[in-house]
Amino acid sequence: MNAPASANSVATVEIAVGGMTCAACSARIEKQLNKLPGVEAAVNLAAERAHVRYAPDLADVDRILATVVKTGFTATVSTADTHAEEKARKLAAYRSEVKRFWIAAALTLPLVGQMLFMFGSGADVHADVLPRWLQFALATPVQFWIGWRFYVGGFNAIRGGSGNMDVLVALGTTMAWAYSTVVTAFDLHQHVYYEASATVITLVLMGKILEARAKARTSAAIEELMKLQPQTAHIERDGTLVEVPVGSLIPGDVFVVRAGEAVPVDGAVIEGSSSLNEAMLTGESLPLAKAAGDKVFAATVNGDGLLRCKATGVGSHTMLAGIIRLVEQAQGSKAPVQRLADRIAAIFVPVVTVIALVTFAAWWWIGGDFTVALVNAVAVLVIACPCALGLATPTAIMVGTGQGARAGVLIRNAQALELAERIEVLAVDKTGTLTEGRPAVTDFLPGHGVDARELLRIAASLEQASTHPLAAAIVNRAKADGIAQAMPQDVVATAGRGLTGTVDGRSFMIGSPDWLADQGVALPESQPWRNAGRSVVALAEGRRWLGAIGIADPLRQSSREAVARLQRMGVEVVMLTGDNAATAAAIAREAGVARFEAGVLPGDKATAVQKLKAAGRRVGMAGDGINDAPALAAADVSFAMGAGSDVAMEAADITLMRDDLKGVADAIDLSRATLAKIRQNLFWAFIYNVLGIPAAALGLLNPVIAGAAMAMSSVSVVSNSLLLKRWRAEK
Repeated sequence: MNAPASANSVATVEIAVGGMTCAACSARIEKQLNKLPGVEAAVNLAAERAHVRYAPDLADVDRILATVVKTGFTATVSTADTHAEEKARKLAAYRSEVKRFWIAAALTLPLVGQMLFMFGSGADVHADVLPRWLQFALATPVQFWIGWRFYVGGFNAIRGGSGNMDVLVALGTTMAWAYSTVVTAFDLHQHVYYEASATVITLVLMGKILEARAKARTSAAIEELMKLQPQTAHIERDGTLVEVPVGSLIPGDVFVVRAGEAVPVDGAVIEGSSSLNEAMLTGESLPLAKAAGDKVFAATVNGDGLLRCKATGVGSHTMLAGIIRLVEQAQGSKAPVQRLADRIAAIFVPVVTVIALVTFAAWWWIGGDFTVALVNAVAVLVIACPCALGLATPTAIMVGTGQGARAGVLIRNAQALELAERIEVLAVDKTGTLTEGRPAVTDFLPGHGVDARELLRIAASLEQASTHPLAAAIVNRAKADGIAQAMPQDVVATAGRGLTGTVDGRSFMIGSPDWLADQGVALPESQPWRNAGRSVVALAEGRRWLGAIGIADPLRQSSREAVARLQRMGVEVVMLTGDNAATAAAIAREAGVARFEAGVLPGDKATAVQKLKAAGRRVGMAGDGINDAPALAAADVSFAMGAGSDVAMEAADITLMRDDLKGVADAIDLSRATLAKIRQNLFWAFIYNVLGIPAAALGLLNPVIAGAAMAMSSVSVVSNSLLLKRWRAEK
């Protein structure tokens, strides 16, 4: 395509496409759309969607829709507001197809029954149990009323310059019906094949119905996510609660969430306390405590408390809406492994048609039997199935990404899913990835005759005047221990070193031990904090040493287990951190990481990732999605930990809704499971055609068996993909 000049000039649109029957259809639509200037399209047969990126100055939505319609299909813009309408339309079409199938089955059953009777009785298989005029009367409605969809689809395909499955079915069954009609009309002494034409159409229709049911299950994750969105919210008006539509809320509105209710939109708690079940976001079943200042997200379920919240994200700007967009985007994308199947699908129908003609000519010329030649040619046309090739990849991706969303693993596109399978090295940021990301007091080193609680009380009182993260850790620990703090006086800060001040009329200094030493404080002979992998804040009164407080960013409880699991999966974990070597070594040792690089600034992490890639290895990067953006961009696959913003979602290939490195292992495991299903599907789709078409050409299959096999091939591929629903994230 003629690519837009800049990313800012690119728009996207989701198109719901109707009338696709096989991979050749999706390939044809994709080809026609990509011919448009400024347009890049990917068509998903399983989802019946076209994901289109276009340059607004070169193309527009109306032209894109017109191109799809001109190619022979229906097209409408798909939005969150049209999902219910699309679902209703598909359900109505499905019910109509079911009715038509039962009518076709009722008309075909007598034709099949006479064949079974002849085989069972040992009678001449060329003899007719039913009068031929009755066979004609039964088969003709099946051929031209029930089977009319194949003629329409085939005509549209040919008009668009290619062929599809409809062409093969229509051509094959019409040949059998027309031959039988000629034999009947002229009372020739030849066998008729009305049962073959009617049975093939009935079986193919049955296969399409089963396929539609299975395909609907592949998109169940999207349906479940959409159902989670509450339709109403409670807001306060004149001292009473009023129920209003969720769509009427705007940022800044104050809403109330009662016990047992779902949060209507994203917001922040301004009053009350409770616990929320956020499993639909994170996959974590344990409720999280919420109090004033905490974030809440749409569709999470409140426990037994009452919360007053201020709306911060509504409509399409909620976390839930962002998840739905990401899942839809991933399900509509194409994996690189699909390319071979697409190339084959593009030439499949013409090649099969040629094989059928060659089969007909060879059997007629060698055997001299027109009937046998015709039957074998029809079998070739009927057995061929490009559907399975087209469904092999998208159905597995739809199920896999859906399962990932349930587990809090959001995959941006199929390419990221495929690349994640091949990761050999995972570079991880330390702060917020391996560790909690929040400094916390770890231990106390009180001086002689000093009580640890008094040491903490004085330190916390002084540190109230500081905004440093280490100061916040000390103040938070004092609050957690229930220690009352005094208001400091005469505070003087020395940037990056410490501060002095008065508490309860006594003068103190607090800061790094080296700074206190520079101020004339005699440090104790034993200094266990040296090379201990933690920060130390020391306290002195005048020149008297009172003690020290150890502070560290603690390792997440799950990090060691996650690292060990990744290593068992054959993925080497490399830690990148800006901390000093002693701190980095302590954290790496505790986490079980054998290789690390210390003193790496955020801008240098990308260089470190490039070095790992230069060794010829596939490299993933896990970070917070914002501070580590350069390194995430440099990696083959990037993982954003603990998404809490749209920025994190936009920055990474795979977004993990939990602050837990185990999510990376889950994502890689899901990628491997999904790619295994894709390879299985493609293998069986190829083998089916590689074995089936020659067997039909050699006269080893009759059209009825060929039709049944063709009908079941797509169903088997979709059913195999559905087995991915058994995948679960490791607890």
